[in-house]
This record gives sequence, C-alpha cells and structure tokens, in this order.
Amino acid sequence: MLRSGHEVLVTIVESAGAVVIFVGAVWAALRFVWAGLRGRDAVGFTVIRLSLGRFLTLGLEFQLAADILRTAFAPTLAQIGQLAAIAAIRTALNFVLRWEVEQEQRQVGQSGGGG
Repeated sequence: MLRSGHEVLVTIVESAGAVVIFVGAVWAALRFVWAGLRGRDAVGFTVIRLSLGRFLTLGLEFQLAADILRTAFAPTLAQIGQLAAIAAIRTALNFVLRWEVEQEQRQVGQSGGGG
C-alpha cells in the first residue's frame, strides 16, 4: 500500500514538473510568434526567453523533488548515487538558467525594454 502510494506521489510531482515545462514552452512559442508578427526587436524576444527560463527552472525543481521522493522511500546505495548525480546535474542546470535570467534581466533593464 505504501509502495503504490509513494509511486502515485512521485508521478504527481513529476507530472506537475512536466506540465510546468510544457505550459512554459507553449506560452513562449505563442509569444514568440506574436512578437515576430508585430516586428518586435531583440529586447522583446529576450523578455520571452526570460519567462521561458523561469518556467524551465520551476519545472526542474519539481523534477528534482520527484527524484528525492522516489529515493526517500527506497534508498538503495545505487539509488542514492543516482539521486546525487541527478541532483548535481539539475542543480547545475538551474544555476546556469538563473545566471542567464539575471544577465538577460540586466540587459533588458539597461535597454529600457519590457512586455
């Protein structure tokens, strides 16, 4: 019973992360097309990219949470090692994404662009 409940929780959290990433990608694609039709400059596209980066970061956090849940209920040495590797990779991805978002925000702020 606990085993199947655990799997349901992991699946829900993983699905939440996938939905966040999917919604962010669709939203960014629609905004990209709309901005392209309106002839936006590079700053407009940078704002869209920033938003997508935020969705990706949040989605990766959900995925990491699911991995932690999965390992918390069945911690074999191999699974702990796997979790450590996954956590390191996702943390590095999040760090790079956040750094890029901050850089882009500074550029947008200096250009005076928005929306």
